[in-house]
Amino acid sequence: MEVEVDQTPSLEGMMIPMGGFEGMDYNFAEMLQEMLPKRKKRRVVSVAEARRILIQEELDRLVDMDDVIAEALERAEETGIIFLDEIDKIVGERGGVGPDVSREGVQRDLLPVVEGTNVQTKYGLVRTDHILFIAAGAFHVSKPSDLIPELQGRFPIRVELHSLGEEDFVRILTEPKNALLEQYRALLATEGATLQFTEDGVRELARIATRLNERMENIGARRLQTVLSTVLENVLFQLPEEGQGTLVVDREFVQSRLASILEDEDLQRYIL
Repeated sequence: MEVEVDQTPSLEGMMIPMGGFEGMDYNFAEMLQEMLPKRKKRRVVSVAEARRILIQEELDRLVDMDDVIAEALERAEETGIIFLDEIDKIVGERGGVGPDVSREGVQRDLLPVVEGTNVQTKYGLVRTDHILFIAAGAFHVSKPSDLIPELQGRFPIRVELHSLGEEDFVRILTEPKNALLEQYRALLATEGATLQFTEDGVRELARIATRLNERMENIGARRLQTVLSTVLENVLFQLPEEGQGTLVVDREFVQSRLASILEDEDLQRYIL
């Protein structure tokens, strides 16, 4: 079936001074696109694909983008949530030298946004007065009280999280839809192999990850990735030659793969 579709005019070939298109106001860019001549292109597609294209074009005609942008701005200002992760990375000793000097400057740049200000976006100004800000950080080296006092005052509720334990790791490995175990099962399935994890095998993986976090740097659930990749390293390497088969990962299998590494402190540092 042959359908005629509209091609959105591109602004890439136009000469725009002062920073190009990234800093351009959304309405101005939309106005320029409306001024450019529309182009139509004929495509030969299946009936199912033609229905999808025609439905999408009709939906685009029914949607008023001005209303969509206005509602989006209102929702962002009234019910928006901004999560500032790894805020501990901008905490440093005052009066230091080197890269630490700019960390307090970053905090002061964040301060007006957290306090409430107008932020320019390509869809217009967004007021941050009623936006909920949540900050998180490890604070192994520093502590929250090392933040500048003005920024501390904008985060009145402080919650301390506990380190992940063995039971938490078991849940992380088994409950999520795209858990690590499911990812490795899918990876081996591409080569026609079947991967099975027994309950005691999963618990052994969680126990070893917890033990390593206690003895070495606590990197949380990231430790599961290093442990699993080490356990299945030889299997993944030999899989293309060995072909199809079933691999059962139980407690004994995990221990046999990690026994020598767990006993050697130096290997732990560089492998796990």
